[in-house]
Amino acid sequence: MSKKRGLSLEEKREHMLQIFYDSQDFFLLKELEKLGPKKGVISQSVKDVVQSLVDDDLVLKDKIGTSVYFWSLPSCAGNQLRNASIKLESDILSGKKHLEELNELRASLMLGREESNEREQALEKLKAIELEYKKLKEEVTLYADNDPVALETMKNAIHVAKSAANRWTDNIFTLQQWCSSNFPEAKEQLEHTYKEVKYKLGRH
Repeated sequence: MSKKRGLSLEEKREHMLQIFYDSQDFFLLKELEKLGPKKGVISQSVKDVVQSLVDDDLVLKDKIGTSVYFWSLPSCAGNQLRNASIKLESDILSGKKHLEELNELRASLMLGREESNEREQALEKLKAIELEYKKLKEEVTLYADNDPVALETMKNAIHVAKSAANRWTDNIFTLQQWCSSNFPEAKEQLEHTYKEVKYKLGRH
């Protein structure tokens, strides 16, 4: 025996709306949760179904004191459908106007671009120029190391690095002299350390 199919969300919405339409009365949520199962809507899903109807303006709700009441009349659905129809008609008119504007723009852009032998030849020539430009650009990249500007920049960088190296060498030598003068007992050790550092730097 096949299992009975449950109601879809839209079917649940229709059944809950029918409760409002049949009674044309005001309900608390707990009252709707009791009436829902009689229409095939389980009490656990009544709250979500009713809220979806409120979101779509098919059911109205209002708080009176500490209680929240829900109600709906057939006229509510009619008004909602009329409003939706008006909006759709407005969207259609706006879309048609936008389409006309695009067609006019397309027509203006096509002026001077009509298909012809001259246009095809011009496009072919443009394509050939673009390919040649790409090829030349790649060749220039291969010879970038020989660029006079790049070489000059490299020379300047080497000069700066050399000056910095000399400056630090002088600083180290001055520091070595100061340490030797102030710590005579460590002079031999300092000279040995200086030679090791100088040797290691020379290797690199």
